[in-house]
Amino acid sequence: MKQLYWQTFGQGDRHLVLLHGWGLNASVWHGISDRLGSHFCLHLVDMPGYGRSQGFPAMSLDEMVASLLPQAPDKAIWLGWSLGGLVASRLALQHPDRVEALITVASSPRFSVAEGWPGIHPETLSGFQHQLSEDFQRTVERFLALQTLGTESARQDARALKSVVLDHPMPSVAVLNAGLEILRDVDLRTELISLELPMLRLYGALDGLVPRKIAPMLDALWPTSSGVIMEKAGHAPFISHPEAFCQYIIDFMK
Repeated sequence: MKQLYWQTFGQGDRHLVLLHGWGLNASVWHGISDRLGSHFCLHLVDMPGYGRSQGFPAMSLDEMVASLLPQAPDKAIWLGWSLGGLVASRLALQHPDRVEALITVASSPRFSVAEGWPGIHPETLSGFQHQLSEDFQRTVERFLALQTLGTESARQDARALKSVVLDHPMPSVAVLNAGLEILRDVDLRTELISLELPMLRLYGALDGLVPRKIAPMLDALWPTSSGVIMEKAGHAPFISHPEAFCQYIIDFMK
């Protein structure tokens, strides 16, 4: 059986698993791993087909969840950024006994726009799928640039994300396409109403991919969860505002 790239370190007695977003890998957490590692036993994972977890085929959301469980601790706080938020959410729904708490970062239970629901237009995601086959690297770079738009440190943050991609093996077009299909098709809004675990949702006020408008909508839909909008942050608040980001997580888990 293939094994995922899975790095474990830290000083805490509680496990915290970090799941990255589309096109990236666990190195995206480099700027916050020391801070969080002083409070938690940290697990940095390259999801199947991404970064150093090569040799995996394109997967559905459920298949991605199943691939994570064999190497995961018996019980952990699961934190997922963007696409990783959907993976962590599905895992919490299917295996609540393995989850102490759920934290989603710049993520949405439904990424694509719908009636009365703000999000990404499906044509935009389909456009990225089409462009992947024509100019693979440029398409990924364009998507990364979208994640930092509007922030004061946009150029610096975009460079940080780009270096994370280029320093490790690139995902295949098939794996990237499968990720875009998950972002386009999955809708967990109703299922997550029944989740009885502690849940924190972190958003960037300037996020161009996950509109801040969904925060109060989910406050109403999931009243037992906590939503926080980080001002002046975009789609990657842990890169632009690492200290504040870590403090939210530490405070929530107290």
